Amino acid sequence: MPHLQPLWEVHRTRYPKARLVEPFCGGLAVTLGLLPDRALLNDINPHLISFYRWIQQGLVIDLKMENDSATYYAYRDRFNALLKAGKGNSKEAVALFYYLNHTGYNGLCRFNSGGAFNVPFGRYKHISYQADFSAYRSLFQRWTFSSGDFEALRIQESDFIYADPPYDVPFRQYAADGFSWEDQLRLAHWLAALPNTVVASNQATERIVSLYDSLGFTLYFLDAPRMISCTGDRTKAKEMLAIKVAQDD
Repeated sequence: MPHLQPLWEVHRTRYPKARLVEPFCGGLAVTLGLLPDRALLNDINPHLISFYRWIQQGLVIDLKMENDSATYYAYRDRFNALLKAGKGNSKEAVALFYYLNHTGYNGLCRFNSGGAFNVPFGRYKHISYQADFSAYRSLFQRWTFSSGDFEALRIQESDFIYADPPYDVPFRQYAADGFSWEDQLRLAHWLAALPNTVVASNQATERIVSLYDSLGFTLYFLDAPRMISCTGDRTKAKEMLAIKVAQDD
């Protein structure tokens, strides 16, 4: 946020009705930090977007939520059954997704090749669940949510783009199809071709740094905490911010 906020403020001064666009909106940390009046928030995970769309309607979860392994696996089976039945957008499925995401191992959101949620029980000592999201309704109604590939997004001249894709690390199974190196290449070239102000973050692997440097981005490096890890490793990781400012900004 300390790096993004100044860029966003400069951009919003030029475009008072500027829209924040996140092709990989995830947990909305950046959007909730910047609080734009307008936003296009996309994620390839349709269950996450369904959750946000239900919040737009004033979601209140009536599911009994317990930090218990038997409950967890029963709810995981029910969630996967709803997905198989084509009811992944239902209020019940959204409530189950919220519960599973908070109770599963290490904060992972992982699906197998068949599209089934397969994260094991998390064994947390304490979990603070929230059932009533109605307080967020008016805020979320200002924003547009979509689920699909980033290249399908319709970008406007005044948009500020923040791209936070699955990082270039061995674990990338956030969605059933994963996010390959070819996707990383496709994203970087798509971002470079946009005339907008663009900020992209990623793990500072050698090939990622070389890729964004070759496309003319200005690169910054910082140590970032690992909030989610498939191994439980919380060692700080070297992260890259690649910035391309629109010529007139």
